Amino acid sequence: MQSPTAADVLIIGAGLSGLVAAAEATAAGKKVLVLDQEAEQNLGGQAFWSFGGIFLVNSPEQRRLGIRDGFDLAWHDWLATAGFDRAEDAWPRRWAEAYVQWAATEKRGWLRERGVRFFPVVGWAERGGAGASGPGNSVPRFHVTWGTGPGVVAPFIHQARAAEAKGLLTFAFRHRVNELVLTNGAVTGVRGEVLVASSAPRGQSSSREKAADFELSAGAVIVTAGGIGGNHEMVRKNWPARLGTAPKNMISGVPAHVDGRMLGITEAAGGQLINSDRMWHYTEGVQNWDPIWPMHGIRILPGPSSLWFDARGRRLPGPLYPGFDTLGTLAHIQTTGYDYTWFILTQKIIEKEFALSGSEQNPDLTNKSIFQTLGRVRGGGTPPLRAFLEKGIDFVVKDNLPDLVRGMNALTPEPLLDLAAIQAEIENRDRQLTNPFGKDEQLTAVRGARKYLGDRLIRTAKPHALLDPANGPLIAVRLNIITRKTLGGLLTDLQGRVLGADGQPIAGLYAAGEVAGFGGGGMHGYRALEGTFLGGCIFSGRAAGRAAAGVS
Repeated sequence: MQSPTAADVLIIGAGLSGLVAAAEATAAGKKVLVLDQEAEQNLGGQAFWSFGGIFLVNSPEQRRLGIRDGFDLAWHDWLATAGFDRAEDAWPRRWAEAYVQWAATEKRGWLRERGVRFFPVVGWAERGGAGASGPGNSVPRFHVTWGTGPGVVAPFIHQARAAEAKGLLTFAFRHRVNELVLTNGAVTGVRGEVLVASSAPRGQSSSREKAADFELSAGAVIVTAGGIGGNHEMVRKNWPARLGTAPKNMISGVPAHVDGRMLGITEAAGGQLINSDRMWHYTEGVQNWDPIWPMHGIRILPGPSSLWFDARGRRLPGPLYPGFDTLGTLAHIQTTGYDYTWFILTQKIIEKEFALSGSEQNPDLTNKSIFQTLGRVRGGGTPPLRAFLEKGIDFVVKDNLPDLVRGMNALTPEPLLDLAAIQAEIENRDRQLTNPFGKDEQLTAVRGARKYLGDRLIRTAKPHALLDPANGPLIAVRLNIITRKTLGGLLTDLQGRVLGADGQPIAGLYAAGEVAGFGGGGMHGYRALEGTFLGGCIFSGRAAGRAAAGVS
């Protein structure tokens, strides 16, 4: 395979942030070369597989649902969630403030100009629950893209293809970068190897067999190579003590090629890497019965009603309810000595409250089918959800609690669950339904959620007795820890320039997306408000593309 010649701007990574950077640079008339170690069928990267959630503040969708939001409230939530407390958080905090300002002003209009549209019901992710001063979203802000992840990526692929037709952009797939070339302290190109051609379908592992070497020069290099979620060894290496012991067993929310290689390669060229111990992994993962990549997991996006038990059958303490506090729940689970937990729920709850993350798990939204999407209001669960109930190895469906607990114990190496204890917990919870108020804090949270129209319509079931056969059958779901995002990364200024150990920009070197902690080496701090990863890729890619092209 013959390698392309030099360009004004060379981008490493053909995911969302790389495509956005390429769109900005080619719009400025620059010649752009985009490299990616995977084949062309993976164009769009991780974003293609996403649910398409976008964080917006004071949007028309929010206002139509009676949600009052604004920059001040969103910025308060962000700071309470991020918990910035390090000297190196100066740039991440600046990025965060700029991003929230963008989300509250230009972001929605800028995306709409490029054809992005949103589902009318705004989701309420990361609800918090630890008080008004604690982490979490005070109001719903999770806007699902009409078309999910492919709908987010499509406008930027279209721009890239148009620039390609004009001779301004060249894609070089199966080009794996091993080194950034330095000339007098400036990054002036890259070296690496051309991998043999691959016909592996999108997301599947591809060969690492080398076909040739290459070296390319460029006026500027932008690193947009993603995070570490497919590299469990690196996840465990960076695992922070505050989250307990690193899990022995995890499943993967991203393909194996999300390997974090460019973090070390860029650091070797002088880039400063910060906040590597900050990461974002989910606790509601289920093993995909029809996997695409190794250890392929799907995250459940739960409503608030399922009862959550640890591996020994102890109910998780408040406010660790489904959908409330991802990292708080993760830290608690790692104190139990086990890497899995359980949901217990009913058919009524799963039909109303379970969504599966991923574009391929939401064909109604991904295919922009209004008729299919209306099925979410009618109930019954989506076809992919029904497939998991039938074929997923983490799901147990039974008509009564004794059989359910017996089935749960059959899925684990040792039978840890005691029927009498679980039955007592559920019966105590069900007693609290006699009145529209009570002392069960989770039920109070459920009732509060249903005061929001969006939750009442499609996300939160009416409270009901779990042990009443009329609401059944009973369902248990074994939940695994599923890797997803690194929140730290390469330290960058607001132009996306990578900063060295002395805090000064390294000439010719930029970074964007997850490899840069979505901006500044970690604009989320310790935790995320959700819907901010795709937006962070877009925002940081836009900044780096403009700066590398010399656009102020």
